[in-house]
Formats: sequence, structure tokens, C-alpha cells
Amino acid sequence: MLIHSASQLLTLTGGPQRGKALGSLGIIPNGAVLIQDGKIIAVGTTPELIAAYPDVPTLDAGGKVVMPGFVDPHTHAIWAGDRSAEFEMRLQGKTYMEILNAGGGIISSVKATRSASLDKLLSETRPRLWSMFTCGTTTAEVKTGYGLHTATELRMLQALLALDAEGPLELAITFLGAHAIAPEYRGDPDGYTDLVCNTMLPVLKDWWPHHAPYHAMPFVDVFCETGVFSLEQSRRILTTAHELGFPLKIHADEFDNLGGAHLAAELGAVSADHLVKTSPGDILALASSETVAVALPCTPFGLAELEYTPAKAILEANGILALATDLNPGTAWCENMQFAIALACRYMKLTPAQAIAAATINSAAAIARDEHIGSLDPGKQADLIILSVPDYRHLGYRFGSNLVQTVIKKGRVYPV
Repeated sequence: MLIHSASQLLTLTGGPQRGKALGSLGIIPNGAVLIQDGKIIAVGTTPELIAAYPDVPTLDAGGKVVMPGFVDPHTHAIWAGDRSAEFEMRLQGKTYMEILNAGGGIISSVKATRSASLDKLLSETRPRLWSMFTCGTTTAEVKTGYGLHTATELRMLQALLALDAEGPLELAITFLGAHAIAPEYRGDPDGYTDLVCNTMLPVLKDWWPHHAPYHAMPFVDVFCETGVFSLEQSRRILTTAHELGFPLKIHADEFDNLGGAHLAAELGAVSADHLVKTSPGDILALASSETVAVALPCTPFGLAELEYTPAKAILEANGILALATDLNPGTAWCENMQFAIALACRYMKLTPAQAIAAATINSAAAIARDEHIGSLDPGKQADLIILSVPDYRHLGYRFGSNLVQTVIKKGRVYPV
């Protein structure tokens, strides 16, 4: 199929974009892209490709923007229940950590998720994934972490594998058994750390090849934060995971600067996420590594916080910056990467071009899939979106509506 007559074809070729290079969109005016068997075959101008491939079926982009599908590299999209009552509590003055320490927050979702059957997890998660897809996200990372004991964590993994097989949204799966201290271990974080390292991770290593033989090993993540996992506990969990062959991620510096970003760089983690309170030294450590800095602007927005990821400092240091929604039931129930882009433009001072690159090729790097998705390079998977607007700058400029007109996943067309 030849998609032609794009007002702007955003190719984003050239790989992940560091530092001041962020925002190179590779625009082809009046662009066209040829796809076959779910892959991108060629990109160029509409006259060039129509002349070269006169007999293939066509799809007229109608003078609209065509670009890679969004990649959302940090979500908690699988859970049961909701936490609308806690939203009201925060408006009454309670902090996130106060709610967590009182048995709410993550622990509230743990209680609901532990009691949910596999079918209930599937039925509650499926609409969220479809909403993400219709807003232009063609690949998303999804974490476990609302089980906090082995059986429920494995049930969440089983559900995610089933949802990935269903499609059309493609999933990158992360094990987050270290999302919080399980209620049974309240007051004993070292004991729960022992459980994660000595039981959960070895069980997962044995379980995964039998249930996901055609999938890469899942990421292992940890919430390195005051009141959750200390830097040393996080180091132990990630080191154990690395020794077992798992790729690594980390939640770091959302509320306090504990050194989690530096740890991520040291251990070669694929990404370090949140990074609101990250120190200049830790930013330099990240920027000197291949670890992607993932900003989650929906989270401080959801918490009505004033501080966001220091994007300019990360870019000045020559870091790799990506964007994600942090879709979760407590602080950021947002399935729309377009809104993350709008927030990044306003509160992180990114240009629309920078935010788009951070939400596509760089976010693909944050899940180690940039060789396959995130740009319109020949040979890559044919994951594209057609917007309803003629200029890419409408992304960021507009918010609160869906600018995606058509989603194309692995070459299949899904009108929105």
C-alpha cells in the first residue's frame, strides 16, 4: 500500500536523538510511504513514489500529517478497581506518601488486583489499551506491580501476554514486583526485598520461557524512593535481576533524589523514569550513558505538583530524553500521549518537534525497540498514524481532543 499526499511526512530517521539534536523530524513535504507485509519499504515525495510504484493500492492522506505511531514507554495499564476517592483526599490536602502510608495509594490497588480473576484483569485492561491505541500509541510498555506477591504478579503477566497476543496495541512487558512494600511486610522492607530477590525473580526466570517462548525477557523495574525501596535495596534487586538475565528499568527521583538515576546509568539500565528531583551530578551520569531519561509529565500534573522533569538540563548534558504517560489508577489515568506532549511543551519547555521525537524514536529506545519502531525507516515495522491536521505543531498546541484520524499497525489500517 502506498500512503501518499501527506502535507508533512515525519520520518524521524537517524536513530535516538541526544541533547540538542532532539527535534530532528526528517520532514518530507508532500510525502509518501510504501508499506508491504507489515514493513516500511520506501519513503519519499508523492510524485517520486507514485512514479516508482504505479500499480500498488493507495491510501490518500489528504494533505494531513503522517508520522510514526507514538511509543509509550512507561505505563501501569493493568490493574483492577479505581482510586477516585484518593483524588478527593489529595484535594483536601493529603500528600501521595501520606495516602500510601495510611494503606491507600498503590496498596489500595493491590487489594483490588489481588482479588481480581484473570478474566476481570483482561476485561478491565482491554478498554484502556484500546483507548491508547485510538489516540495513536502503537506500542506501549506495561508493568505489573499491583500484586506484590508471586501468584498475582504472574497472573498479571499472563494477562499481559494474552492482551499482547490479541493486539492491535503491541506491549513491552515489565515485572515490577518491587513497586511498593507488600502489606504483609509493612515495617520490614528488607524482608520484602529478600522475597523479590530470592523467590519472585528466580520463579519468573523459570516461568517466562514456558509461557512466553517467543518473547524477549521482560524488564525488571523497582520504585527507588523514600518510603518504598532505598538505594541499596534497589541496587540489590536490580543486580539480582541483571545476574538472572533481565534487562533493567528504574523509577527514580519522583519525590527525593536518592541516587537512583546514577544507579541506572551504572548498571546499564535501559531507562530511568520520573526524574523530577534528579541532581545535576546524576543528570551528567545519565547523559554519559545509554540509559534513556523518561519524563512523565502527566504525573506531576495529576498530583498538582509544580516541578517537572528538568528536560533542558538533560538536553544540555547531551542526554536521551523520552516521554511517557505513566498511565496508572492513582496519579495519572491518562491514555493519551498527545496530552503528555502538550504538558511537555508547557511545563518542560520542549518544542513540539522535540516532544514528538521524545514520544517516538526516543521512547522506542526506552524499551530497547528503536531498531524496529519509532521512525519511518525502510525495513522497520509499519506503525504509522495519520493526523487530522496539516501541520505537526498542532501536537502540543492543542490538547483535550484526539488529533489522530487513522492508525496503521503492522500495515493494517484502523480508522479512528
